[in-house]
Amino acid sequence: MAWQQRHLLVEGRVQGVSYRAYTERKATDLGLQGYVRNLPDGRVEIVAEGPEDALDKLEQWCWQGSPAANVTGVSSAKQPASDGFSGFVTR
Repeated sequence: MAWQQRHLLVEGRVQGVSYRAYTERKATDLGLQGYVRNLPDGRVEIVAEGPEDALDKLEQWCWQGSPAANVTGVSSAKQPASDGFSGFVTR
């Protein structure tokens, strides 16, 4: 199965609530590669690569996130995989 890349931007109360740590754990469990990081505007950015079904599961999960998060929006863009990642990390 061909790998793809998904670029996700998560809005709401997603910083200071362990959203990145939970995302890293979920992405790793799904076998994805890439990163998650906080943005200066309060959103969380996720760039993940892997099979489309695993990326779909991560995107659906993003609406829940960590137990203390309050997600109000998730934007998503699909792109070809870059093969430039090794594992999934928090930046």
